[in-house]
Amino acid sequence: MRIVSIIGSHRKNGNTETMLKAFDKEFKSLDIPDYKNKLYNISEMNIYPCRSCLKCKRKDNCIIEDDFGKVALKMIQSDLIIMGSPVYFSDVSAQIKALFDRTYSLWHEKKLKGKNIIFVATCAEYGSGHTIDTMRHWALDHEMNIIATVEGKSEKKGKVLENEMTIKAIVDAVRACDGIISST
Repeated sequence: MRIVSIIGSHRKNGNTETMLKAFDKEFKSLDIPDYKNKLYNISEMNIYPCRSCLKCKRKDNCIIEDDFGKVALKMIQSDLIIMGSPVYFSDVSAQIKALFDRTYSLWHEKKLKGKNIIFVATCAEYGSGHTIDTMRHWALDHEMNIIATVEGKSEKKGKVLENEMTIKAIVDAVRACDGIISST
């Protein structure tokens, strides 16, 4: 089983990264044959905004030379994508938004169609609803299979797993991947 986990937060060891690593730990506990999880923290990468040049329609890929290509390739090759974003002013982070916009280059050929995805949104107290809506709309535009959306709440950096509801939501989301696991 091939997973790509995408962290859309600048905070090293923050709640978003903590949750995505908890997903990895939960999947590893299942002893899945050929399990691989590539973790990208896109805030540490060079992913530039879409220029809306539309050259991807003729070239079959984005012409901007940066790190987007390797993330896109892993997304295309994966059995499951886990994407996490902190809530920034009631929406996804700028890093996730830039990634979403750049996937327009994949949309023409439906390269993400049928891909399985889990969304993670982290916030202090409230406000993840619109963030999750943004993520869902992006996935639906690409005709992806949304397996689960998981919300993590904590005001303290890296302490999101102190909430038992968060741990249960992660375990439930991994269990919801049973069909994916058995088919790989």
